[in-house]
This record gives sequence, structure tokens and C-alpha cells, in this order.
Amino acid sequence: MITNPAILLLIGTTILAVTAVFLWPEKGLLARWQQARQMTDRARHEDALKHIYKCQQKGRRPTLESIAGALHISTNDVTELLTQMQSSQLLHLQSDDISLTPAGMESALHIIRAHRLWERYLAERTGFSEAEWHSQAELQEHQLTPEAANALSARLGHPTHDPHGDPIPSAEGNYVYHGGQPLNQLPVNTPARIVHLEDEPEAVYAQLVAEGLHPGQTVQLIEANSTRLRFWANGDEHVLAPIVARNISVLPLPEEVEEETAVDNKLSGTRLSELPLGQTAEVIRISANCRGVERRRFMDLGILPGTAVTAEMRSPSGEPTAYRIRDAIIALRSNQANHIYVK
Repeated sequence: MITNPAILLLIGTTILAVTAVFLWPEKGLLARWQQARQMTDRARHEDALKHIYKCQQKGRRPTLESIAGALHISTNDVTELLTQMQSSQLLHLQSDDISLTPAGMESALHIIRAHRLWERYLAERTGFSEAEWHSQAELQEHQLTPEAANALSARLGHPTHDPHGDPIPSAEGNYVYHGGQPLNQLPVNTPARIVHLEDEPEAVYAQLVAEGLHPGQTVQLIEANSTRLRFWANGDEHVLAPIVARNISVLPLPEEVEEETAVDNKLSGTRLSELPLGQTAEVIRISANCRGVERRRFMDLGILPGTAVTAEMRSPSGEPTAYRIRDAIIALRSNQANHIYVK
């Protein structure tokens, strides 16, 4: 038996410290675990509301299986989740029919608003790439309160659409739908503008990003059949499978606008990355797909319409290329120079 007072005091102090670490109100490990569990439960509720709302908007019937797939949980867990949500008066369950109550609709619109505002913030104010916007917004959407979402909207100038072209609901739940049609339905040789890129599934969206496509571009379908769609966009020819092209929504251009657009891709200019070494060209524009930090960096470097640019030298490895811009040597990689169009 230990009788040394100093050792007994040390043991007692250690027990108290360990107990405090686990049980300290709000800061202890138990409190943090409970908070994390509550956050996970709330996130599941909100993700389920978002899925049900999107199904209803697209004219599809939400099911146990579709919710389980969206949330990556079992159908048994979905049944328990929906029962909890019905008790909270967020939805109605009648046989196989799942529908949102007014309170559920309000919550769903808030989470969609938070998600799309955060994507807009990432596109305009950060250096995250297009492929990262959706996953980052998935993490943040559950953190934004309605007040924080309103503040973010004001900071961004109250945008009506996210960078993919999806409408951002207002604080009152109103929104402006882009009204586009799938690229597959566009008549051949009809000029149109991309108004929306579907960002799910991620693999399909990654392919659209790799093609350099984004809302605001003008397109013209050249060929369409059961195996492929061939079209012009931003000075390049693209070929996509019909199942991928369905994720691109477009609006035909009014006749009076057609002549003023860059659908005649010869007027779109050449990418700076294609400028041969030793040659000089004039900047005519920066791609609309260049946003946020990188666009501001270009402007800070003086890369503006009318600026003369000379390709001076290229690294032995092929990247980057050094350009003379306003008497300074600037190194740019191809994926950066691709955003700059010259003539």
C-alpha cells in the first residue's frame, strides 16, 4: 500500500486531470464526441432534405434506396433517419411517398443556398480549383447559419447563380432557374451559350472541367449521333459521349446576338501557351474560367487586353515558359497560359 503523501497527491491529481480531460463541460473529450455526433446527425438530416428536394425538383420520386445511396448509409439507417425527421415535422411519410413539409422545404433551401454560396465564394475569392469546389462546399454547408449565409451573400454582391450555373435561392427561398436544355437537344449549327454544368457525379464533372468548359462559353454543335457529340467551344473542337454531354445545359442565342459572339471561333484568339518562342502577341482577353486569386494575379502582373507579350524561353523540362510582359520576365505554366488569349 502506498503511504507516501507526495505520491498519493500525485496520483490524485492525475486522476482529477484525466477525469477533467474527459468530462470537462463543452471542452472535454466526451463533450466533443457528443458535439461531433450531433453534428453528424444534423448533417445527415440536412443531406436527406437536400436529396429529397432535388428529387422533387427534377420530377423524380425519392426512395429509401436513393437516399441511402446519396448519404452512403444502409436502408435500415435511412428508415430510422426518416422516422426522426417526421417526428421533427420536416417531412411526411405515407406508404412509399416521401414529401417535405413547409419547415422541411425551408431547411432544404437553406442548405442548398449555403452550399452554392460557398461554391461561389471558393470560385471568386480563393485558389481552389473547379474540381474542389463541390467537396469543399459539402463540408462547409452544414456550418453556415442563415445569418452567416446572408452575410456571405452580401459580401459576394448577392449572386443569383453558383459557378456551375445552378440557381442560388434567396433568403426568402426564391430563385431564377437557368432555363437551359441539354446540349444533346441543341440543333446542329445553332449557336448557344452554356448556362449550367452539372457537378454530380464527380467523375463526369471532372471530364467537363478537363475539357475547359464552363458557364458563359458559346458553343456550336457540329455533329450529333448515338455515340458522340462534336462541337466548338471557345476556339476548340470537343468530342463527348452523349451521356456526358447531357450534363451540359445551353440556351440558344438570339439572332441579334449571334453575329456579336465568339461562336465564330476564329475571333476567339490563340492561347498564350501556343505562342512560339521569340514571337510577340497582344493580349485580347482572359478566359472567364479564370477566377479569384489567379485572375487578380494576372491583373497585378499587368496582363490586360492590349498588353504585348513575348515568349522568351522555355524550361528544359517543358514547364514553365518565360514571357516578357511590361519589361519583366514572368514564368507561367501551360495551365496558366491557357487562360490568356492573344492575337
